[in-house]
Amino acid sequence: MLNGCAYILTVDVGNTFIRFGLFAEDSAAAQECPLATCEITTLARITADEARMRLVQVMGALAADAGVPGVLTPAAAVLSCVVPALERPWKAALSRTCTGRVLTVGPGLKTGMPVRYDDPAEIGPDRIGDAVAARAVYGSPCIVIDLGTTTNIEVIDAHGTFVGGVIAPGLALGARSLSAAARLPQVEPSAPTHVIGRNTREAMRSGVVLGEVARIDGMLDMVLAEMRATKTAGEGDVPIVITGDDAKALAALVGHSLTVDDALTLRGLAELYHINQKPRRV
Repeated sequence: MLNGCAYILTVDVGNTFIRFGLFAEDSAAAQECPLATCEITTLARITADEARMRLVQVMGALAADAGVPGVLTPAAAVLSCVVPALERPWKAALSRTCTGRVLTVGPGLKTGMPVRYDDPAEIGPDRIGDAVAARAVYGSPCIVIDLGTTTNIEVIDAHGTFVGGVIAPGLALGARSLSAAARLPQVEPSAPTHVIGRNTREAMRSGVVLGEVARIDGMLDMVLAEMRATKTAGEGDVPIVITGDDAKALAALVGHSLTVDDALTLRGLAELYHINQKPRRV
């Protein structure tokens, strides 16, 4: 606690990057943007001590960006981890860094949101974070697009229920899959200047990036049509939120109207912290 304020750390461990968000404990959670954010590369293997050392550097960067003087020690943390082998070391590191509870998104954690899924335990923690934040910030119904190693589309119906979504290969996976073919080079999935490529690299970038754009637009058309057919879209337009890697750049190419929210998952984790707080005894 510094300056009379306690801080909550949210941690989103993805396959490619780990994102951190710093929130004031007394904030309105998902309704507010984090005080500061930080992003580091995900290592395939790490010990709890190595994670703790990286966490010390992250906390220093977050404190500097948030304008918090002194050593920043979070009161609690919320961890979302899609890499099973990394969950234990990061949870151990957070437990040794925080003064209070460390919550892990998964079975047993309250979401405050009805879920209509065959096996709710199958839902990735990042997907839960996205859905919780979208429902809290943008209302119901709502659609979320999360760009990363996979491209996830999450659907919240007009009743505020998480009803499922779509999981597809992401941009980076698409680019890597092409380079696995004989005689095709590796390319960065950057936006091409035209559809028809005049060399192999241009043609690959067009296929990867604009192909992903076409898939997102097409999937959104089908998702919205299904929501309307099942009367779960409610009245009027359905807000569509995009987050994740290069969300702003891709949103500019997608035909549907999208709201870019770079901190959506982190905001959802902060909301989950408040949802799971035990009532204080008077």
